[in-house]
Amino acid sequence: MSGIDRRSFPVVLAAPSGTGKTTLARALVDRFDDFEFSVSVTTRPPRGTEADGVDYHFVDGREFERMMDHGELAEWAEVHGHLYGTPRAELDAAARRKEYVILDIDVQGALQVRRSTPEAVLVFVLPPSVDTLLERLQGRGTEDAAHVARRLQSAMEELQHATDFDHVVVNDDFQRCLGEIRGIVEGEALRTHRAPGLRQQAEELRAGIARVLRNEYANANG
Repeated sequence: MSGIDRRSFPVVLAAPSGTGKTTLARALVDRFDDFEFSVSVTTRPPRGTEADGVDYHFVDGREFERMMDHGELAEWAEVHGHLYGTPRAELDAAARRKEYVILDIDVQGALQVRRSTPEAVLVFVLPPSVDTLLERLQGRGTEDAAHVARRLQSAMEELQHATDFDHVVVNDDFQRCLGEIRGIVEGEALRTHRAPGLRQQAEELRAGIARVLRNEYANANG
């Protein structure tokens, strides 16, 4: 069955802020040739060394609204006062190349993808504990106490949707978590509905077996 042509699909990683989903997404792209990172569009300003077109497509509010109005976004959401979205062109291009595009987005966006892109696989990443989540948020050193509190409040709301996802992993051990996500994708790729040529290949095998039966075993029961 290894010769079956299979469709790729978007892989959505969502998690409370500080869980490490962005690091996981980048590691998948860095280590596996068939994964590609989806570059989101956002209205928030760049942080630190973030580069336009690499980390995000940075646009103003007017351009973001234009993309929304023209149906150019597969999903979008407002998070902490800024707009984020996934350009549909990113998904279409990856599908043509038969690559798995990784969407590193928030829970709101993931649920939109669930509705707009049924073939997508949604993975929820859990932090191992509240203490670890808090440590990661405070360890950034870029946000004051009010911002950390707001992200924790958002985490409470996002965790309510964990059961709406297809799979869940816990980022307590990075390498293990990365391997689990890779395993999820490999398993999902084997589903029969992702093999458009399966029916034809099965019929060709049946026809071949029929020929063998006619030519070599026709008189076996005679």
